[in-house]
Amino acid sequence: MEPYRARTPPFVRDVMREYGELARSAILRFLPDREPRRYLYDLIGEYPRRPGRYMRPAICIASARAHGASTDQALHCAVSIELLHNALLVVDDIQDGSEERRGRPTLHRTHGIPIALNVGSTMSILSLVPLLRNVECCGPHIALWIFQQAIEVAQQCAEGQALELGWRLDNETRIGESNYLDMVLRKTCAYSTMFPLRAGATIGTGQRDVPDSLLRYGFLVGAAFQIQDDVLNVAGDHAQYGKELNGDLYEGKRTLLTIHLLQQCTSDERSFVEDFLGAERNAKTETEVRAIIDLLRKYDCIEYARGFAQGLVGAASHEFSLALEGLPPSRDKEFLRGLATWIVEQT
Repeated sequence: MEPYRARTPPFVRDVMREYGELARSAILRFLPDREPRRYLYDLIGEYPRRPGRYMRPAICIASARAHGASTDQALHCAVSIELLHNALLVVDDIQDGSEERRGRPTLHRTHGIPIALNVGSTMSILSLVPLLRNVECCGPHIALWIFQQAIEVAQQCAEGQALELGWRLDNETRIGESNYLDMVLRKTCAYSTMFPLRAGATIGTGQRDVPDSLLRYGFLVGAAFQIQDDVLNVAGDHAQYGKELNGDLYEGKRTLLTIHLLQQCTSDERSFVEDFLGAERNAKTETEVRAIIDLLRKYDCIEYARGFAQGLVGAASHEFSLALEGLPPSRDKEFLRGLATWIVEQT
């Protein structure tokens, strides 16, 4: 795929900050004001209060507005999506043994695994509550449809996570690009980009059905987002990335970078990489991690992944023209257009 190198208009970041702040404020207002605050409800607000991009609620709000809805009509859904996202982050951090999230220690490091698990579980349940309030602004039929879609998306996310965890459990090293993209479709794209686009369009049009091209656009930008995140994990700016650098390597995750490495390296190097990926996190040394990074650079795995993501963005541009070009001109439409290039410009 030929790399796509358009530049992101500056206002895309402004829109994301604006809609992200609306969602963050709404989440904090939504959280229950009752006991036990110290061990549960105050902790639910811990990750939402930290600096973040709030990409998912911004996509939902922009999609709804681009299709004719108001911000208020989309806000319940946006809150639901971001609450689910934060619930998944809490649990993912435990499963991965991650030490840092959004520039600060992970919840389980500061409050212990049992407390963090209870917080994540409660957030998952609470994420469904705002969707019930869609009855007031969207009517019962559309509200129920979105509710059903949200449950399906959460299930897909669990399936994607199961694949990733299973590959690590079995030290599966025969993963190809198609396997990786299937996992990313379920774990990342379904709830991060496809559902926000779909829910917003449904709220704006009052119709369940959306163009297939809109979902393809969501998949392509979501996959590019995940690949770029994989790249940043080993080659990003720690101050801006906000997560533990090289965490994917310590955790033994199968990313497009390690998949490409296993396809390109020598048999002796492959044995080293397989043993490294299969080792427990606490058994891996900094020297071994640096050796893996050296191999990734030797075989141009980082540039390969970047080029792959840029190719997805180029394909997304075509799907955008099919799905959204016919909508009336608006800042929200242009935000959705610029989203694709914003993803591959993250540092």
